[in-house]
Amino acid sequence: MDVHDLTQPDPGPSGLGDSRARVLDILQGSEQPLAAGEIARRVGLHPNTVRFHLDALVASELVARTVEERDQPGRPRVLYQARSRGPASGRRSYRLLAEILASYVAAQEPQPAQAATHAGRVWGRYLTERPPPFRRVDAESATRRLVATLDEIGFAPEAVTTGDEEGQIRLHHCPFRETAVAHREVVCSIHLGLMQGLLAELNAPIDTDRLEPFVQPHLCLAHLRRREPVDEQTAHEGSFYDLHRK
Repeated sequence: MDVHDLTQPDPGPSGLGDSRARVLDILQGSEQPLAAGEIARRVGLHPNTVRFHLDALVASELVARTVEERDQPGRPRVLYQARSRGPASGRRSYRLLAEILASYVAAQEPQPAQAATHAGRVWGRYLTERPPPFRRVDAESATRRLVATLDEIGFAPEAVTTGDEEGQIRLHHCPFRETAVAHREVVCSIHLGLMQGLLAELNAPIDTDRLEPFVQPHLCLAHLRRREPVDEQTAHEGSFYDLHRK
């Protein structure tokens, strides 16, 4: 499984693409016309990029362009407004789904953190490619694979050497932040398990020892520790496919 397949943004109607759909979302959710600069601030894009998307939306007749009426000196602003609240612009309520599932696990599982960690481990094994038999993956290569996967998911990871037998991966962005704040025990345990499962599938000489969530408002720390790789048979008997044959 390529993790990219699971993290692709919804293209929106008629292939608008994620950024253009977000611009249209902003306009459809606004009761007043907006200038390009305000839209850029809300979606976190450069104003020139937003103007490019606005021009395309105007050409597609999804957005109307008007000039601000003003009785004061100065150049009037160009404003944009969605023409209709008709078809949705590609918004998908994945956050609502995440909230529902996380709250259900937290309420129904007698040990929600343990259950969430197990689910994360299974998916961590699934989201990486098992190395060929008898090939050893060193700590540096395993860390690169882990960082690359976390980057694909959207964690903005940074590997840091701490100068001893351990290391850290700094996660500068949580793509599930809102749900994690409300259901930390479940969501953060899934993330920990995902890292552990990926490293286990690689039979790596390192493991994710623990995850410290929100040590700063936008920073989580995953702590790595060295361990001896297990033998080939033991390393593979807990793979995703083996787990589901039991």
